[in-house]
Amino acid sequence: MGGAQSTERQQPGPQQRHSRSVGYPPVDELRAMRSREEHGDLNEKDYVYVEGQTKNNRHTSDVSVKVTEQWVKELLEDPKNRLAVSAFTNNAIDAVIQLPATVLKDTQTFNLKIPFEGSPVTNQRSSGRCWIFAATNVFRVAIMKKYNLEGFELSQAYLFFWDKVEKANFFLENILETADQALDSRLIGALMSSPVGDGGQWDMIANLVSKYGLVPQTLYPDSFHAQNSSGMDRLVTTKLREDALRLRSMCESSKDKSSIAAAKDDMMREVVRILTLTLGPPPSATGKFTWEFYDKDKKFKTFTMSPIDFASSLSDAHAKRSCGGTDVHRMFSLVNDPRNDYMSQLTVDRLGNVSNGRPITYVNVDMGTMKQAVVEMLKKGFPVFFGSDVGKYSDGQKGIMDKDLVDYGLGFNVTLGMSKAQRLMTGESAMTHAMVLTAVHLDDDQKPVRWRVENSWSASRGTEGYFVASDKWMDEFCYQAVVDPCVVSAEVRDVLKQKPKVLNLWDPMGALA
Repeated sequence: MGGAQSTERQQPGPQQRHSRSVGYPPVDELRAMRSREEHGDLNEKDYVYVEGQTKNNRHTSDVSVKVTEQWVKELLEDPKNRLAVSAFTNNAIDAVIQLPATVLKDTQTFNLKIPFEGSPVTNQRSSGRCWIFAATNVFRVAIMKKYNLEGFELSQAYLFFWDKVEKANFFLENILETADQALDSRLIGALMSSPVGDGGQWDMIANLVSKYGLVPQTLYPDSFHAQNSSGMDRLVTTKLREDALRLRSMCESSKDKSSIAAAKDDMMREVVRILTLTLGPPPSATGKFTWEFYDKDKKFKTFTMSPIDFASSLSDAHAKRSCGGTDVHRMFSLVNDPRNDYMSQLTVDRLGNVSNGRPITYVNVDMGTMKQAVVEMLKKGFPVFFGSDVGKYSDGQKGIMDKDLVDYGLGFNVTLGMSKAQRLMTGESAMTHAMVLTAVHLDDDQKPVRWRVENSWSASRGTEGYFVASDKWMDEFCYQAVVDPCVVSAEVRDVLKQKPKVLNLWDPMGALA
């Protein structure tokens, strides 16, 4: 995720730099003590006992081997715990304490479902492109209806290529803007942590589509490195970190802005070279492509247009009419962050991809408001991009996400009781994955019970690629939903007029799906 947390690196103090500093025994003395210890010749006077004391005057204590061994002994006196040792040492934790009753109740049955989900089920493979897959899975519904298609995918690799280019430029621009800050500052550490990570956000997709448009996948399919991005990412990251040091040095030693700009251009040329050689040359963003296909009625069709024109068709009258009036270019992000005031606008410092592009914009609302907006989107027949912490209380193979899926109290006799806000504050949870909502089951009071989730982990996961999320899970681990302004109140829309609260780059809401 883009806004990775980093810790401040402190400069070593005098006692860290010199082994003979005051308060530290000489090296020869330490070696002699170690030798006497090995031969059992040490006695109590050879040791110096130092009591640690914290700010709140609490004395520190070390781990007692004797007490710990007694705890283990007492634990194993209970036959249940001996059985647990056998189970947990030979199986995955969640597999042992998964509750079958929860799996049985989380069925793929829903009384409110969009009439057209789009196909086929997509597969991001070994890459972090879920946000691109989720967004294009939303976009393609309007395209498939417009062109009467039975199956269709937009090129995720096309957006991936240009996102890497833009992120590299965005990173180098940030390096130039922060050249006066210490290299070991937290901000520079956060910038350096993942200059061109695979993750992203809805506003970043909006930037890419606005500048580069869209193309069908048949015109730019995945390369090996689109599907297995880590090697390419490591190379580009190493290159950019090296470039960052060079730019910082130039800023310190030279006031010639033209030479710095020329150096940056050379750096970008090298990044584009790496991306072109690994992902393949993309279709022209400014030229036209010819798209040939058979529609659902087996009729041959051919169209010639630019990527920008193709993307613009998502907003034409036919596309909006087929999607209940929704214009994908107008949608925005609702988030649920209980650490911050509801009905406020949030953004994240120095998070993005396209320089001078659309900033990261969140409207922070309570979960009730967010879920009602999603229900209204589904009633309009349109799928919903959402961001969540997919790894919590979930079974990725069965496709179940439910707060009651596993019982840690049963297995370990421990209680896990942090609130959503506390999980964010401690780094226990963040927005790690983007997927698409296509259905919901409502009870007699029209309250959500469970949600249908379109994932991008292939048709072999879940139920032919679809997951189920309980409503309780959504409350705890869903952080974002992208909706049309028409499905929220005027009061919520007016939040977009506010001056946003700026969160730090390393804030959990800066994590990228």
